[in-house]
Parts: sequence; structure tokens; C-alpha cells
Amino acid sequence: MDAHAARPTLVGNDHVTRPTREEALAAVRTLIAWSGDNPDREGLLDTPKRVVDAYGEWFEGYAADPAKELSRTFEDVQGYDDMVLLRDIEVESHCEHHMAPFLGKAYVAYLPTEKVVGISKIARVVEIFSKRLQTQETLTQEIAASLEDHLSPAGVAVLIDAEHQCMTTRGVHHRHVSTITTRFTGQFKSDPALIERFLKLAKG
Repeated sequence: MDAHAARPTLVGNDHVTRPTREEALAAVRTLIAWSGDNPDREGLLDTPKRVVDAYGEWFEGYAADPAKELSRTFEDVQGYDDMVLLRDIEVESHCEHHMAPFLGKAYVAYLPTEKVVGISKIARVVEIFSKRLQTQETLTQEIAASLEDHLSPAGVAVLIDAEHQCMTTRGVHHRHVSTITTRFTGQFKSDPALIERFLKLAKG
């Protein structure tokens, strides 16, 4: 079977039929023509291929499963129940409103109870959700919910600080404005001192 043939794809809660690669290439050619340029001129001949390949990389999160990344845990924590925090996780995502990039950092912490997960898996979960179309608010919530569901921690804290190019390169054209979103669960939500400690550690 052709790897690029149309096939059902699960996106959110809806089943959609994924277009073929040829259909995607044709769509890019249409957008080039709509923008006012000639898709057949020399400099643009290979652009549809490059764009489709780039989309395949930017949105590869749809083909990945965060649950799988968090499925291998370690129960020998030797009584450790304090915060596990990852700082400065790169966020490279695209907003669902304009499909424009938003770039920034994620700060993720959890309070283990009976099990911990490899720290690289947390960064991978951030990457998987980032490589999908959504808002920054949804991205923040999805990361927290995934850790909650699969690690059963005493609490989760997520902070994302990102700049949106739909705001910097179009519309209001305000540069260097970042958006901060947070999500706290469990003890992080109920203990203001713990939130303060997380924020202090996250931002150094």
C-alpha cells in the first residue's frame, strides 16, 4: 500500500480522511497561485514538496502517542516525594487559528507518589502535543492531563511562555510580547507556597 495513500486518521475526537501526498502538493500549488505568484517558475517548482515535507515534521505529533512515552515507569523511588521539575523545554508549535508558529519554553513539574518516569519522556510528551494544531491554553492543559492520567502524581504544574507569530508578523504586529499559560493540579493547586516555589525554580 502507498504510504501516502488516503487513510483514516484520528484527530482529537474526530476521524478524518487524510489526503494523499499528491493532493497536499496540489493544495500548496493552489496557495502559491492564490498569493499571486507562479508555482511553475523555477524558484517555486520544488516548493510544494518542501512545504509538504515540512508539514510532515511540524505536525508529526498526530502520529505519536503520549501514553506510550509515559507507560514505562519506575517504582523504586526510595521514598522520594518532592518536586521533579524540568526547565526550558523547547516548544515549537502552530496555533490552530492561523497555523502560524508560536515558539517558547515549557516548565513542567510533578510530585511523584509511587512511581517516576524518565525525564526525557516528559520532554517528549511536550514535543508530541506541541507538534499538533491547538491553542497555547489547550497545549498547557493537555500536557498536565497526560501526566495526571499516567503517573497518578500528588500534583502537576505546567507553565508555557511563548511568542506567537500570528501576533508579531501580522495583525497588531507587536513584537517581543510573550504569552504565559499555567495549569496546576493536586497539591500545586491547593498550596500557594508550592506554586510560588515552582515559579521561583522554573524562572530561576
